[in-house]
Amino acid sequence: MRGMLLARAPGGGALAGFDSLLRSTSSDFGRLLPNCALQKLASLSSSSTPRSGLPPDPNLRTFRPYGSAASLFVQIGAYRGGSTSFSVVGLASKPTHVFGKPWFKCEWVPNSNSSPIRTKAFKILPDWGYGRVYTVVVVNCTFPVVPNADNAGGRLFLNAYYSPSPRRYERFVALEESPGSYNESRFHPPYQYDYLYCGSSLYGNLSASRIREWLAYHAHFFGPRSHFVFHDAGGVSPAVRAVLDPWVKIGRATVQDIRAQAEFDGYYYNQFLVVNDCLHRFRHAANWTFYFDVDEYIYLPDGRTLEKVLGELSKYTQFTIEQNPMSSALCVKDPTEDYSRKWGFEKLVFRNSITGVRRDRKYAIQAKNAFATGVHMSENIVGKTTHKTELMIRYYHYHNSINVLGEPCREFVPMPAKGNAMWYEKIPYVYDDSMKRSGDVIRRFEEETIGHLHSNDSRITKPT
Repeated sequence: MRGMLLARAPGGGALAGFDSLLRSTSSDFGRLLPNCALQKLASLSSSSTPRSGLPPDPNLRTFRPYGSAASLFVQIGAYRGGSTSFSVVGLASKPTHVFGKPWFKCEWVPNSNSSPIRTKAFKILPDWGYGRVYTVVVVNCTFPVVPNADNAGGRLFLNAYYSPSPRRYERFVALEESPGSYNESRFHPPYQYDYLYCGSSLYGNLSASRIREWLAYHAHFFGPRSHFVFHDAGGVSPAVRAVLDPWVKIGRATVQDIRAQAEFDGYYYNQFLVVNDCLHRFRHAANWTFYFDVDEYIYLPDGRTLEKVLGELSKYTQFTIEQNPMSSALCVKDPTEDYSRKWGFEKLVFRNSITGVRRDRKYAIQAKNAFATGVHMSENIVGKTTHKTELMIRYYHYHNSINVLGEPCREFVPMPAKGNAMWYEKIPYVYDDSMKRSGDVIRRFEEETIGHLHSNDSRITKPT
């Protein structure tokens, strides 16, 4: 009750009411508050009175900020995207971009005596509202002339504005090119690789065995002119690192350490940030860039070759890939099989046969024609997208298998009659051994390619 009176105290306002209550130690309010709180209230009251002795203005309110709010911009990378363009990739305060109108301006300052050149930037928000405290921002800077055309070097400055007003902004160096580093030929074919894999954030307690078979399978699938980029968000344990290291040593894989992303609350371990950074870092490194996860296996039906399939799809900038959902627990009960010597994809042979359901798709893209991208597809491309690819290319999805550290077979069932479905937990499954058939080929390929590098490494475990 006295708290309500406090808010209406005349003359001295709320703090004047505090004074009167503090002087009355027998008051209900005084008995309810601990001594530390009474001391705090007393300090607020005394500190609010001006030295002139005049009573404080009851309508003058003070805002006291503590701590740090979301940053205006958090840069992870900046890359030259062509002769006249750059892309700066980062995170930004989501409320600022949802409720405000921040904008960017780019400036190239050459090392030579040439005049700086400026342009207003084009910003892209590729996570489509999935962001949390932070959202992903890709800033495109396209200049009217070629920066660093004389190859003397220079710096790309980015001005990040808080609002439509140009008076308040942050200015920083986004990228620096050293003298002699500009090479126009990098932006044109032939590229270093045919195929590049951009992986999402690796987090949690991952199975080294599952990572091992996934990488061996896809290194064989994509061929020698391919490269794999992984992003460690805390999921690359010593055992997983031991699996990846041989492929890193022979130049087939790169592991980016992004564990610092945990300080910035973005969507799902900052997945959207990671795929966009990978897109622009390797934009002109390969003909095709693939986006899918480490519990998903790309598959070509009917004996097709990847070169032929992608040749038919070359008129498209992007194509999506339909999913074959697999059980990550069911295996065939067969006493003659030594399951401890098999890859996981050889043992998990039951496919969910429910049709007419929309499932997530993954995709591949000609990165040179993309300005930003997403987890399941890009909406910021030049060119066409096709989804009619189910007869050409698919992927097998072993959902929830990547975190099973031991034997993936958790339920053994009899082989169903040919053409019949088997029901498990109210879901019909059919037997599908398409992936199983490649097991021996993949084992031999791995041994021939990196066997000499991990044969004496005690951290590498046998397939389970």
